[in-house]
Amino acid sequence: MRISVIGCGYLGAVHAACMAKLGHEVVGIETDPAKVAELSDGHAPFYEPVLDELLKELEESGRLRFTTDMSEARGSQVHFICVGTPQKRGENAADLRFVDAAVESLAAQLGPGELVAGKSTVPVGTAARLAEIVHEGQPGAMLAWNPEFLREGHAVSDTLSPNRLVYGVDTGSEDDPAVALLDEVYAEPMSAGTPRMVMDYATAELVKTAANSFLATKISFINAMAEVCEATGADVVRLAEAIGVDDRIGSKFLSAGIGFGGGCLPKDIRAFMARAGELGADQALTFLREVDAINMRRRTRVVELTRQLCGGTLMGQRIAVLGAAFKPESDDVRDSPALSAAAQLQLQGAVVTVTDPQALANAAKRFPELPLEPDLEVALDRADAVLLLTEWKQYRELDPHETAALVSNKRILDGRNVLDPAKWRAAGWTYKGLGRP
Repeated sequence: MRISVIGCGYLGAVHAACMAKLGHEVVGIETDPAKVAELSDGHAPFYEPVLDELLKELEESGRLRFTTDMSEARGSQVHFICVGTPQKRGENAADLRFVDAAVESLAAQLGPGELVAGKSTVPVGTAARLAEIVHEGQPGAMLAWNPEFLREGHAVSDTLSPNRLVYGVDTGSEDDPAVALLDEVYAEPMSAGTPRMVMDYATAELVKTAANSFLATKISFINAMAEVCEATGADVVRLAEAIGVDDRIGSKFLSAGIGFGGGCLPKDIRAFMARAGELGADQALTFLREVDAINMRRRTRVVELTRQLCGGTLMGQRIAVLGAAFKPESDDVRDSPALSAAAQLQLQGAVVTVTDPQALANAAKRFPELPLEPDLEVALDRADAVLLLTEWKQYRELDPHETAALVSNKRILDGRNVLDPAKWRAAGWTYKGLGRP
């Protein structure tokens, strides 16, 4: 099929490459000429494992190209909307300017029978409004909502082999003509057994926001349990193991730590609360306020525990922060709890050095005042305390004896509870985990 992908940031670039990998002829359309140039050269403007190799392979095949010209979308059978929906400045609500602009610009290029498929995360009710814009531009065109469920660091595999496909269509029916087009797009993953569900616009929009809200709630729940464990001397890691055995609960997303961040969960739960308020259903989501509050408290807790680790004062203490990205295998620092904690430590007098294998360039843009060091050994040099705040493999595999030779004081805060406390304590370290005795 001929496919256009509107917006070639994180979601769009991955989706364009993966659609071409599935055998389609794809054009990615992006307003930023610098991104287009970089993508056309086979390089993603962000870090995502295996994506660069995939881009080079597909551009050599001739099935994938990038442009700034919206008219290049003409003739495509399916047009995917993949632009960002950031949080509005000073508000919780989602900023839909980029989605609206993309659909309005695309509408003039549409032909009869073509399908606009939204993948951006939007507040419920957006698709029905955008369908009117599509029909005004081309009465014979259609709109569907096809939310994405990507995990950063695994986005390529999640797109090529999704765990489910959700189609929100105008009629909510299997007989809707949009369903046949999307089935053709996803013929390969469907043949491999990927389940797909057809529903109305509103339900499809809610699938993504409800899923993210549930995951955020599960993370904040175990972090709330970590607070209780710290007050009682219990061990949140063993607690999570015990309750995770129950298949009604499950063990995924039950790792206590410094909380969630990134460009999805924080802004999506806030936008969900804002939209519920607009619909008069705000009482249904009041629990999400506490989910958000628990998450933000974790960052303050890192500062408090670091102060305790350093003998009651942060002033002049040399702190090595391992991790800037909000999660490993990503260079995304949006709403990163690691960077937030590092900045708070610096404000309270600590001499902070942040290291990360991929995210330092983005960290420098967000927190230009924070000292950044790409070399792990240099970052650890003469540190009074080490904080593991992003669980990159090289940090999880640190040797406590070798690390001890680099630092001034053997103190470590395991902000992700991924180290072996007994191993580090046996090497002479003062070890502190979150929610652990």
